[in-house]
Amino acid sequence: MSKLPWLQTVFVESVPEGDSTRILDRLVQEEKCDVVLTTSFGYMDDTIKAGERYPKTLFMHCSGFKNLPNVGTYFAELYQMYYLNGLMAGALTKTGKVGYVGAFPIPEVVRHLNAFALGIKAANPKAKMQVRWIYSWYDPAKAKEAAEALVADGCDAMAFTEDSASVVEVGQEHTKAGKPVFTFGHYSPMQQFGPDSCVSGQLVDWGVMYEKMFQDMVNKTWTPDDMWWLAKEGAAKLGGAPGVPINPKFVAALKAKKVGTKDLGTLTVYDLVMKRSEQMMKGREAFDPFFGPITDNKGKVQIPARLATKDEIMGAPMAYYVDNIVGELPK
Repeated sequence: MSKLPWLQTVFVESVPEGDSTRILDRLVQEEKCDVVLTTSFGYMDDTIKAGERYPKTLFMHCSGFKNLPNVGTYFAELYQMYYLNGLMAGALTKTGKVGYVGAFPIPEVVRHLNAFALGIKAANPKAKMQVRWIYSWYDPAKAKEAAEALVADGCDAMAFTEDSASVVEVGQEHTKAGKPVFTFGHYSPMQQFGPDSCVSGQLVDWGVMYEKMFQDMVNKTWTPDDMWWLAKEGAAKLGGAPGVPINPKFVAALKAKKVGTKDLGTLTVYDLVMKRSEQMMKGREAFDPFFGPITDNKGKVQIPARLATKDEIMGAPMAYYVDNIVGELPK
């Protein structure tokens, strides 16, 4: 707010997807909002319908892919950070089994878990990843149950897409009990919930996006084009705590692990994480996890030997598991 002192805000929390139309109408008709932000994938269709009803109001939908002249989309994209997390998971696993707790099998989540798996493979070609779906964005009990099931199946490293810290807490409990389970936080700072388990994670800075978005609206330069911001733009950051890319407790182990592939020489995994992170800050052309050839777990080449397009990784084409993930992707 210090950078946008003229901005006045109204917010409504925890809106069920089935109730989003009523809230959208209220924000426009009663609250007289000039701009409305909808911040969950499931609000997409209702946001588009609201844009049609209220052509003089600007709407911004987070994580969607449908636009109108007055409806834009934006997303702080995390797949690059998931790849870096995967490098660390592949290096640290002792069992060669890595787990992932997924919210919904939609392109966004599949993109993230595939990037995580590609990172695992780069550091540990023999490791395999398993996925458990809970069909909820926030359900601590289901997330805990899924994480425990993965641990019982031999997974000793885990990432997830679910908005509680349950998976990290499960990792902490097992680690404190003498059975190390390495975890990677999701979206918000979670290292505090697993100081002995949480290696790193992904963090989002929405502020830089909102500042640009609202300033463009005031300057009359706003367009409904998708704001797809990654590491280069400063929206996605590495770490389980602000300013801490890697939990210091795990730095020595990552520095002791050599990657050892022909193209990378004798780089340690720690050095590789830092190298890839620096490249990502320069843009997708410098390095990107989705540079082919990438094959799915049925042997089909999904991305040829080139940089994947945005459409190939953002939308419906991302409907497969990469080749080191076990099992079938739910339809």
